[in-house]
Amino acid sequence: MSSDTAKAKESTAAQMPPLTDAQWARLISYGRPEDVAVGDHLFRSGDPGYDLMLIDTGEVEIVRDALAWLDEEVLVRMRPRTFVGELGLLNGQAPFLSARVSAPGRVYRVDDAHRRKLMGEDDELCDILLHAFWARREHLRTGSAAWTLKFVGRSSSRDFLALRRFAERTDLVHTAVEADEAAMRHLREVGATEDDLPIAFIQGEPVARATPGLVADRLGLSYQGRTDDAVADLVVIGGGPAGLAAAIYGASEGLSTVLLDAVAPGGQAAATSRIENFLGFPFGVSGGALIGQASLQALKFGVRLYAPCEAVKLETVDDALEVTLRDGRVVRARTAIVTSGAAYRTLDLDRWSQFEGAGIYYAATPLELRQVQDSPVVVVGGANSAGQAALYLAAGGCPVTLVARGEDLSARMSSYLVDRLLEDPRVQVRTRAQVTGLDGDRTLERVRIDTVGEVDARGLFCFIGAQPATAWLPALHRDRDGFLSTGADVPGDALDERWRALGREPLPFETSLPRVFAAGDVRRGSMKRVAAAVGEGSSAVASVHRALAV
Repeated sequence: MSSDTAKAKESTAAQMPPLTDAQWARLISYGRPEDVAVGDHLFRSGDPGYDLMLIDTGEVEIVRDALAWLDEEVLVRMRPRTFVGELGLLNGQAPFLSARVSAPGRVYRVDDAHRRKLMGEDDELCDILLHAFWARREHLRTGSAAWTLKFVGRSSSRDFLALRRFAERTDLVHTAVEADEAAMRHLREVGATEDDLPIAFIQGEPVARATPGLVADRLGLSYQGRTDDAVADLVVIGGGPAGLAAAIYGASEGLSTVLLDAVAPGGQAAATSRIENFLGFPFGVSGGALIGQASLQALKFGVRLYAPCEAVKLETVDDALEVTLRDGRVVRARTAIVTSGAAYRTLDLDRWSQFEGAGIYYAATPLELRQVQDSPVVVVGGANSAGQAALYLAAGGCPVTLVARGEDLSARMSSYLVDRLLEDPRVQVRTRAQVTGLDGDRTLERVRIDTVGEVDARGLFCFIGAQPATAWLPALHRDRDGFLSTGADVPGDALDERWRALGREPLPFETSLPRVFAAGDVRRGSMKRVAAAVGEGSSAVASVHRALAV
């Protein structure tokens, strides 16, 4: 490689503008000076966390450590007046690269508390850091750094799909490999078998029968009961648009905030290929892009974001709320906002569970499109999510049959979507119709529709109805469909002696349990739109402040 090429590579990887004397002076004021020698490590891959490192003098090389099948590689050399760190620094992810001193000098170590203070006090420096972190993450996906987290599995496996969805929604630098014959030969060399799939290689070490939870634990992304999370001001349960909005507004207004999601940030919005009626996006925005930017915004304001963390119980203990997670860990907070959302219902058909992840999907994103590329598919549903999915899949080369039980699509779907569907020659709309059967060998191959008969389909995308995720909240008042009652909708007979002791009625968005609020799709009477969910999440925080003041 020529010196010019090497310099260009390093400039691209550093992804930051030159800093002025004044900017650098402000930046290092948040750090603690430390003299370093050649060979010292500022941090190593796999460490439980790392600090923001400011290079005042000397040089630091960013290294992708040797893996079983790859030699060590120096990705970039960071020179004076630069900083070491990327997006994982903001959410406590264990570093997947190492930082090694290649020329002696002085660095400034900015710990987590001071980095948060910096980002809260200095907007100019905060923007510089965020842009650099984001650009570096994007740059690292395309190089050998992506081999530090590798998934191997069968494309027809729902477990492999779950791993890939988790990695994409949490924006992890990773590589996913189909378990073909060449991949299986390599796996046998390390003692793995077909029964061990899917396998995650983390820094070259295999994790058999990997799940998002196992990977998150190894990467430091699951809730660990950190001392600085001892009792949060606010815990938000659910990372969809409502939850992210609540967390952002809470943290930006000074509340120590923890955000939990059972899968990964995004909810149903992350499963949406294109949102065109959201304020400020005249050309539309994908759900993934919207959630990615919102997640970054949450991290910017200091939200502690953990996933996958499934809440199974919420109760009042002494003077605090306790959220018990599936693994038994407990999150304690002064207030809570439930934004656990609603899940699409399933069809009561034989072999449905067999084909889930092997032809049946509940999202239409690039990940799912790759599974059915250029093949015929069926989309079931009559609301906006179904219409957006049908148009997205058709644009991706799939002949689409849209099946809706109702007679008129415009009854539940926005008119702009209905018009496009009816005009698109790649989409066949079947109203007053239902899917009555599924067929295929190991993966879905055909679907039966009552008004048409059997049609070829390599994918069935299901967007029917909404079932609120509230079964884990038996103590909270719910309507007959399971949605949480809030504010004035909470009936008087659901208010116990705790309310009489408080001397007040539920605040807007407050449930039948004091200091527990609900927003978004999980709430009775919500509008079931992304923009409405964002508004509810942010509005609920106003009630949180009132409850905390009392």
